[in-house]
Amino acid sequence: MERAGAGRIETVSFAHPGHVPQMAGAEEICAALAERSFSAIGLVLNERGLARALGCDLDEINCVAYASDGYARQNTGASAALRNAEAATLVTRAKTAGRRVSVTIAVAFGDPVEGAVPPERVADLAAEFAAAGADEIALGDTIGSGNPLTVEHLVPSVIASAAPAAVRCHFHNTRNAGYANAVAAMRSGAGALDASVGGFGGSPFSPGAGGNVATEDLTALLRAMGLRLAIDPHLAAETGIWLSGVLGHAGPPAMLGRVEAQPVPH
Repeated sequence: MERAGAGRIETVSFAHPGHVPQMAGAEEICAALAERSFSAIGLVLNERGLARALGCDLDEINCVAYASDGYARQNTGASAALRNAEAATLVTRAKTAGRRVSVTIAVAFGDPVEGAVPPERVADLAAEFAAAGADEIALGDTIGSGNPLTVEHLVPSVIASAAPAAVRCHFHNTRNAGYANAVAAMRSGAGALDASVGGFGGSPFSPGAGGNVATEDLTALLRAMGLRLAIDPHLAAETGIWLSGVLGHAGPPAMLGRVEAQPVPH
């Protein structure tokens, strides 16, 4: 993805390898990426994860907050209030260590346990973490329950409440609405959009949730809409096809690699 032009990449997650074995080897990956042209981001979930991350050559730290109690208790065994207080501490420590910090608010558009999440709660959380020093607030559609109307309502509210922190959006394509939501977020003022090469991903803590919107498909769509983006969707598609083989899949969920012979308008 560096060759494809990506300027920021979440390269590792400091989750416990016993709980999420897919995320093992974070330190080794960071060491292998010492020579790079992109900003490397590490996801941390707790104090132990942050200690590991600060021992690595990372440019940014991404912490996790929870917009609802049900999801937090189901997946972490503690209340959202406790986890969010811990996240605020992580933000302060990471900033003190000189790292750029973002906070992803999980289930910002809907909770598999509690259902709808009040947008005011999300906006208030965003304001709290911006006040704590976060450089960026990300709205996570963890289970892919959002739609363009909810996106158009929530994103401007969070932009206003989190200023001067930037706002990023993270969509899953569970209900085939991820790309429409991404466009809605862009038009509503979001400064960045998350995407996963090949469209792989999903949450091990949210069974049935689809993968993230695919980097190659989203980039091709936005380029066709006239946006000037650094990422080359065709090179990203090559990476998605390679990754599908590594993972033992017949092909990636992304579509662009299947029609690579057909040029995408720029």
